[in-house]
Amino acid sequence: MTQRDKILSMIGMASKAGKTVSGEFSTEKAVKSGRAYLVLVSEEASDNTRKKFTDMCSYYEVPMEIFGTKEELGRWTGKTYRASICILDEGFARALTKKISLNMEV
Repeated sequence: MTQRDKILSMIGMASKAGKTVSGEFSTEKAVKSGRAYLVLVSEEASDNTRKKFTDMCSYYEVPMEIFGTKEELGRWTGKTYRASICILDEGFARALTKKISLNMEV
């Protein structure tokens, strides 16, 4: 199992536990309401979407990572294509951030 698979699997576990929201509107709402611990934006997201979430996460001091394809993020959250998902649990967020940073080093 690759590091990428482990990250996607963890996103799936967080989703099953009800600790994620997905889609731009829901992600934005979670960030602005202070419920977000981590925002994941798809590698395929448009420049506008990336900038929007980069600026918003910076302002609200929420960590953000660029990870996964829209199809991967959607499949692992049990939805269709997703450009963004938000992790609502501190433990999952911390573990995902750690795994994603390890994945970047490989």
